[in-house]
Amino acid sequence: MRLPDDDLTCSTCEANCCRLEVMLFTDTGVPEQYIQTDRWGGMTMARLDDGWCAALDRSTMLCSIYDKRPLICREFEMGGSDCRSERAKSHGEETALVTIKIV
Repeated sequence: MRLPDDDLTCSTCEANCCRLEVMLFTDTGVPEQYIQTDRWGGMTMARLDDGWCAALDRSTMLCSIYDKRPLICREFEMGGSDCRSERAKSHGEETALVTIKIV
């Protein structure tokens, strides 16, 4: 089941992207309590033991640091192909691959 793009809004978002690893490549103003260092010395968004981003407000499923969120989060387009793919994975659906045969 894929929701029509019109149905993907902040109020229907399931925050599936908030389970992805987020590398911090530039200073974005993310508060220090939400930053951790990975085993290679890179900075990432801190994640809770269950895999969710530490900045996610679990009662609303909205970002608690929205105005200071990392660049990669700003560029993750709601309703875009990556968003729909992560949403489908969370619902246990396969993402369809399209094969084009050129004759």
